[in-house]
Amino acid sequence: MGEQSPITLFRIGETMVSKTFDPTKFRNSLTKSITGMSAGFNDPTDWISTGNFALNYLLSGDFTKGIPLGKVSVFAGESGAGKSYIVSGNIVKYAQDQGIFVVLIDSENALDETWLQALKVDTSEDKLLKLNMAMIDDVAKTVSTFMEDYKAMNEEERPKVLFVVDSLGMLMSPTEMDQFQKGDMKGDFGRKAKALKALVTNCVNMFGSYNVGMCVTNHTYASQDMFDPDDKISGGSGFVYASSMVVAMKKLKLKVDADGNKTSQVHGIRAACKVMKTRYNKPFESVQVEIPYETGMDPYSGMFDLMDAKGLLEKKGNRYEYVMSSGEPILEFRKRWTGELLDKVMADLPAKEAQVAADEAEAERLAREAELAELEAQLVNTDDNLIEETTENG
Repeated sequence: MGEQSPITLFRIGETMVSKTFDPTKFRNSLTKSITGMSAGFNDPTDWISTGNFALNYLLSGDFTKGIPLGKVSVFAGESGAGKSYIVSGNIVKYAQDQGIFVVLIDSENALDETWLQALKVDTSEDKLLKLNMAMIDDVAKTVSTFMEDYKAMNEEERPKVLFVVDSLGMLMSPTEMDQFQKGDMKGDFGRKAKALKALVTNCVNMFGSYNVGMCVTNHTYASQDMFDPDDKISGGSGFVYASSMVVAMKKLKLKVDADGNKTSQVHGIRAACKVMKTRYNKPFESVQVEIPYETGMDPYSGMFDLMDAKGLLEKKGNRYEYVMSSGEPILEFRKRWTGELLDKVMADLPAKEAQVAADEAEAERLAREAELAELEAQLVNTDDNLIEETTENG
């Protein structure tokens, strides 16, 4: 325990009183007096996989960790890009596997029980609560009411909970609903964007120190700015600032069969995922995730391209080589870089990265030493020249 810091107080008449500052007492008094405030760090302890190793890595820096519980994550993209598949399917499924209760809010009236069950989502009432809502205010009221009851529980009785909203873009503001009922659709003059920002910002503040998180989908539209070609997320940028993760998705056609051969037929979709924002890894990196119609998402899709982009593979003829941290080489054709080999690489990669970092640090140290040696040699030469000149002049 460190020494407590004294606070000096001044009274009228220049009478000075010294008082000891107690951080614990100060923190407790603040958290009790200010509603909605929590003290301390809220680093995530629970992570939910997206169902794809490469996408997990780009989001969190770990192949098994996707989105964090206790934060707000956004997956935005055009229609049919795979947003609902990843969020309402994979993320819900992997959350349930960890004992996390899911509240699924469907604003598109599109999530059928049969479809969810095909993605291995448990639709039983003790694992999933599905709500159909059309209003932003209704979502806000639902989350607020839940959090009031949640905070009233004993800490050991509080379950881990994930709210999923599919999608934010289809939620309506009160103004839009009122205009619809009157048959006079004039637009809401930006009220929807403000309401979405308020919803997400309040959720971030409420979830802070609890095992409650939110993952939402949203729509994108093409950018009209030639200097900023990235697709824009509907609903304004306000709620993006409050989110911990934002993934922009585009739909591409998958014209590869189950054996990896190119065909003219479309066998599924190839979701191009670009991490626009993450607080746990480098942003603006991309991966293409394959979702065949027959078999569903391939968890290893995108892994080969990720390894190649990171410079971990060296092409030798028509094969690719990865050198393990132990020095053992793996040399295979591209089509054979699948499950078992990729599992081996993923297990080895942390040691490989540590080895690369150590090699780079050593190379930097040697470069500095060489630079210093060169400077010393120049100084010695300069001193020798000065001595010679002094001797000649003397």
